[in-house]
Amino acid sequence: MLIKTRIFELSQSRYQNLAELAKAMGISLSQVYRVREGKRRVNQKFIVGAMRAFPGYKLDELFYLVADKEE
Repeated sequence: MLIKTRIFELSQSRYQNLAELAKAMGISLSQVYRVREGKRRVNQKFIVGAMRAFPGYKLDELFYLVADKEE
């Protein structure tokens, strides 16, 4: 199973750009960009940052699971 995120859709109304989102999450812009592009998987640091940037949302509103193609 892979963890996917909805924060990029949600961030469009809250943050002006990825740099602002990354700052709110407390992680690097490059990590946010790589997750968005599918070049990096969601990890614990990203999840914690997303919860910080979207405090009014529950975990299952920000993230969801999908089957890994290799399974």
